Amino acid sequence: MIYRTTHTTRYSYESPVAHCHSEARLTPRILPRQRLIDWSLEVSPQPGAIVSRKDYFGNDVSSFAVLEPHERFVITSRSVVEVMRREGRQTGGCTWEEARGALAGCGTSELLAAFEFANESPFVPVLEDLAEYAAEVLKPGRNLLEAAEALMRQIFRDFRYRPASTSIETALQEVVATRQGVCQDYSHAMIGALRAHGLAARYVSGYLRGDANFEGAQASHAWVSLFVPGVGCGDYDPTNNEMPEEDHITLAWGRDFGDVTPVKGITMGGGKHTLEVDVRCGPIKA
Repeated sequence: MIYRTTHTTRYSYESPVAHCHSEARLTPRILPRQRLIDWSLEVSPQPGAIVSRKDYFGNDVSSFAVLEPHERFVITSRSVVEVMRREGRQTGGCTWEEARGALAGCGTSELLAAFEFANESPFVPVLEDLAEYAAEVLKPGRNLLEAAEALMRQIFRDFRYRPASTSIETALQEVVATRQGVCQDYSHAMIGALRAHGLAARYVSGYLRGDANFEGAQASHAWVSLFVPGVGCGDYDPTNNEMPEEDHITLAWGRDFGDVTPVKGITMGGGKHTLEVDVRCGPIKA
């Protein structure tokens, strides 16, 4: 499936901003099942230059500064991306206890790279409540792929999707207690549940096909990627109870939302501001 995406971020300030420095992680990743055909980034007011680099996790980062006074700031990313379906469903692997043991040993470079996603991170602390919650599906000797899918379905069943019910400042402990939130909360909860048992899971940001019946398609989306020794990474979207395939476009990944924030920066002046985000993602050719 080939998609055309447009991601627009608009900031409006109550007073002029003297200048700002920003960075964006809005370039779709190039992956075995994802091909980036075209991509562009527009910034208004126009910056002097846009500098591109790779961050620690291999995500593309665009950095820029607007040095003229402004009361409105708009960033628009456009891309054309081809996403291929996986050849057959992931099978095999090991039990979740075997995966935990392999990660603890870090006997290969692959295991060592995955191990950093088995530890707590700024937005995903290790919580006893999540350890107990995951224990319902992490039964002794259970296959890891099977257990992860069961955990995804459990979160989808027990949590309620409520836009604007949380913000990035909402602690994961509160999300777990109220069992409500948006895609980043669902993903943080699943990641925290897996990490609480010594498993390696990372946070993935991206887009959803807009003409499908998905929660979270109107903005950037988030899901979970679990490391499975001997198999690779398996993706899980607990917000929609889906195993991501050709309906999900990957932008970036990291330990949690803080590593993959689509747009962030600092401003001088401006006072209070309002933020609008609009994402359009639709197929242009099968």
